Amino acid sequence: MSGLQDGVLYDVVGGVARVTIDRPPVLNAVDGTTAERLNAIWQSIENDPEVRVVVLSGSGERAFSVGADMSQSAVEKTGLEYWADMDPNGFGGFSLRGTLDVPVIARVNGFALGGGLEMVLGADIVVAADHARLGLTEPRVGRLALDGGIALLPRKLPHNVAMGMLLTGRMASAQELHEHGLVNEVAPMDGLDAAVDRWIDQILACAPTSVRAVKQMVTRAGHLPAAEARAALVPALSASLQGDEQHEGVAAFQQKRSPAWVPSAPPSQPGVSAADPNGARE
Repeated sequence: MSGLQDGVLYDVVGGVARVTIDRPPVLNAVDGTTAERLNAIWQSIENDPEVRVVVLSGSGERAFSVGADMSQSAVEKTGLEYWADMDPNGFGGFSLRGTLDVPVIARVNGFALGGGLEMVLGADIVVAADHARLGLTEPRVGRLALDGGIALLPRKLPHNVAMGMLLTGRMASAQELHEHGLVNEVAPMDGLDAAVDRWIDQILACAPTSVRAVKQMVTRAGHLPAAEARAALVPALSASLQGDEQHEGVAAFQQKRSPAWVPSAPPSQPGVSAADPNGARE
């Protein structure tokens, strides 16, 4: 699946998957074909034990993504038709995806609007260029941010800040959203890749099974009270508790060397635990 296809660049090198929406003439807007390609990529990543972290971005320096391609078939549907036919995984097959157990870094290189911001909201870590502007602008064209925007923004920002954006469709700067905790780091455009690489290096320094367990516990048990969430035996937690990486990590610490992590197959995907046998997700 590597290379450019259907408006998306995808490659995996050294455990790092890079997913880049490559439609700069339309500010990396996503049409139906691109959405299908993205869904296929996320599925491939879920099944690839070599992938330990994902970087999601857009091509060029103007836009991460401005969301749905307003010239394409998505806008031919009425709002009700769109609502009835929504992708359960959210915008770009990602914003509401609950089965991706590796960290995703959103490399926000410019405008992240509409579905573009919804994809940012689906990421675990957000690193943005200082010129980036983010917003859920759908109300300004009579639409709604139904692919996670309305649901997720108030969970990631203080209520009044989120409502101020949702009810006006206004764009916020990367620095403003950094101050409110949505953006982890703001960097100048010429330092954006270095900033992303620092986050990647820190993730790769951790045991892969530990990282998967952390993400799966947050994704699948984050809705539970803390005591129940702690006891939720999700598959990745079970794999981490029974795996060899705990021994390698301790041995490396005692021997004053870097641990040698070995990729392993992702754990199977049954339910969460006795606390939530249905594997409920947010």
